[in-house]
Formats: sequence, C-alpha cells, structure tokens
Amino acid sequence: MSSDHAADEPANSSGNGGFVRIRIDLCYDGTDFSGWARQPGLRTVQGLLEDALSKQPPGREIVGSVVVAGRTDSGVHADHQVVHVDAVPLAPEEAGRLSLDEHGVPDLERLCGRWNRILPPDVRVLRARIAADGFDARFAAARRRYLYRVSDAPWGVDPLRRRDTLAWNRPLDVDRLNRASSELLGLHDFAAFCKKREGATTIRELLSFEWERVGRYSLEARVSADAFCHSMVRSLVGSVLMAGDGRRAQEWPGEMLRSETRTSAVAPAHGLTLAEVEYPPDEDLAERARRTRVRRSL
Repeated sequence: MSSDHAADEPANSSGNGGFVRIRIDLCYDGTDFSGWARQPGLRTVQGLLEDALSKQPPGREIVGSVVVAGRTDSGVHADHQVVHVDAVPLAPEEAGRLSLDEHGVPDLERLCGRWNRILPPDVRVLRARIAADGFDARFAAARRRYLYRVSDAPWGVDPLRRRDTLAWNRPLDVDRLNRASSELLGLHDFAAFCKKREGATTIRELLSFEWERVGRYSLEARVSADAFCHSMVRSLVGSVLMAGDGRRAQEWPGEMLRSETRTSAVAPAHGLTLAEVEYPPDEDLAERARRTRVRRSL
C-alpha cells in the first residue's frame, strides 16, 4: 500500500543527476513558526533552513528545494524531522581551504555547527550525512510517529509545558480513550479527519493509536501511520478526546470514520509533536519510494 502524502511537494531526482544527496535530521519548537512550508512574508522552518543552507552550502550550489518527510502545520513541533537536499559537489580546485570527502562535500559535522550558528534557537540541526542510494526523505519513509500531550489537571497545564501540552478541562478516562482509538486502526478512507486537497486521496493506514497516563494529570497519545493527510492527527485526537471525557460515546469516532462526515473536533496544534520518521533498510529504500508514488485505493 502507498500514499500521496503532501502530493503537491515534488521529489528531486536521484542517482545520476550530477549531484550528491544529503540527509539532514533536525528538531524545532513550532510555537513561533507559521508551519514547515516556505510562505512569502512568514516565518517558516523551511525558509530559515534553506537560508542557512544558502549561506553555508554543502557544495557548489543547492539543486531545487529541501524535501521534507512530513510537513507540520503552524504551531506543531518536531523532536525529529528528516529532510534531504541535493547539492552539486565541489571539484578539488574549488575547495580552497575546505577539506572534501570522496563525494566532493565539505565536512558535514562542521557544517552542522555553522548552520546552527545561523539558525535561531528554536530550530536545531541534529545531524547531516550522505544519504544512502535510493533515499528520499518523503517517499522512502515507512512510518511517521506523532506524540500528542494533554493535561486534564483542574488548574490547567504546568507552566513549563504550556507550549507543547493541551489543557483539557474535563477528567479523561484512558480506557475510553483507547477503546475509541482502536475503532480507527487499519486501512480506511479518513475523509472525516482530513482537510481535502485537490487530486489527493484521503485513504491511509493507521498503524497505531494508543493513550497512556504518564503522570497524575498528564496523558500522551502516540499515533503512527505510513503517512498522514493534512490535519489528520489533530482531528483524530480531538474526536477521541470528546469520547474520553464522556461527552461522546466511545463509538463516535468510529461512526465519524464510516460516515466520512468531516469532524469539527480538531485538537489545537501546540500539543502535537512529530516524534520520529522511520525508514526501511538501505537496500529497500528505492522500492519503498517507488511504491509510495503509486496512488492508493481501498
């Protein structure tokens, strides 16, 4: 099965285009960003990262745009986001005082330090390395895992967690939350939980959706799928929370799924964090990317 996740975001070609592909892992506090994607006049993660790369390029020049594993909306955080960028390698005579590897790329560990000096403190590059053959940050991803944090304390949220945790003003029952979530697992048309995009399918396979109380008033939802449509995680969480506090029946999220009626119960962005992007073994990357490009159907 496969997906057209972020279908409007083209993938760069790879292999024999005269460039080298670099994988970059990063994290960011999404509070003060207008989402991932570059937008004129707005502060975005992509805009700032591409600016840093242009000032300290990992080659003679960058080919195309940075390609991201999963776009995040305004206010959404990332513990571990993945991107790739293609660069034209430097020839030895162009290196000057730079030390090049066998790919014609300067020392990437040193470049990470330079990028982080350019970037503001709410976004950090964690690591950069030459990508394996067939790697595509978006299309080769096998699973994306999100974390949603909630506090049902009667006084709201711990002030130190207010930027990444939702205050829920009713007590939540973890058993109800998990029973409601289990109704949504599997391969379905998630039209009820997605903002539709022209030409994009809303068919996805939800691999896991589990809740855990991690403190007296602190809860975490862990949600994973091979891909998500726009606003899907927040809509899933918002609907299940309504069942978890008793205002809706446990079966309500499942009924919404089957009806394909768009839900208005969308959880706020600031409680959501992209926790991890998983990829298959290197030898399976190209096949995974090929399969992902095939439009999915039920």
